[in-house]
Amino acid sequence: MKRLARSIAPHLVLVVFSAIIVLPLLWVVRVSLTDKLTAYKIPPEIGSIGSMNYSAIFTSYPFTTWFFNSLIVALITTMIALPLATALAYVFARWNTGGVALRLGVLASQMLPPIILVLPLFAMFLMAGLMQSRISLIIAHLTICLPFLSWMLVSFFEGDVARLEEAARVDGATRWQAFIKIAVPVAAPGLLAAGLLGFILSWNEFLFALVLSGPDTQTLPVGLAGLETHAGVEIAPLAAATVVSLLPVFLLLPFLRKHLIKGLSLGALK
Repeated sequence: MKRLARSIAPHLVLVVFSAIIVLPLLWVVRVSLTDKLTAYKIPPEIGSIGSMNYSAIFTSYPFTTWFFNSLIVALITTMIALPLATALAYVFARWNTGGVALRLGVLASQMLPPIILVLPLFAMFLMAGLMQSRISLIIAHLTICLPFLSWMLVSFFEGDVARLEEAARVDGATRWQAFIKIAVPVAAPGLLAAGLLGFILSWNEFLFALVLSGPDTQTLPVGLAGLETHAGVEIAPLAAATVVSLLPVFLLLPFLRKHLIKGLSLGALK
């Protein structure tokens, strides 16, 4: 019995934690498929099931604009942050540029509450005439993504990658060739994992978008937070919009799952 209990206990723990993660998602999907009246009922009822809420978010709300703004801002932020973070992480790993002080400074900038950064950014963008534009959101998101990605990528350029580069240099490769042909391909799983996490970080960001965006540049988090009327929160359309906003991440994960797991564990294995 003790042996059986020891074998069952880990599975029970995994089932409980999986339920904690999955059940809220299933609840949101259920609410998104019911009508507005049934969505408020307690205890919950199934009611009539249909796609009326999904149609409503595209016809009654500027959901397409919110989705497009979030996609553009997240993609451009990731495309800019990933190369810069790669270069910063590389110089940290190879030459320890700036020493421990600069590394801690980069890490400390990630630990700052966003509200500390949003006020000076608001003042600067207001003076520069960039308020309520996607450019201001991209720059603001870079202040979050760049420190996070650079700190994450440092470990991917240490250990085996450094030794492979040294072997390539002995064979006559330049520093740039060793970086492009050796370091980047070997660290590719880590770069893909960092890029995906950077995209998600920008996709979910709320405070900067709330303060810096305008009616035409609102992102999904701000738009979803605004689904409130004089009668209360529109639970059913909000659930449908939440499900649609999760689709890009769920579509990316199956293609990048292998690289994501390998990338997240690469630094620890080294």
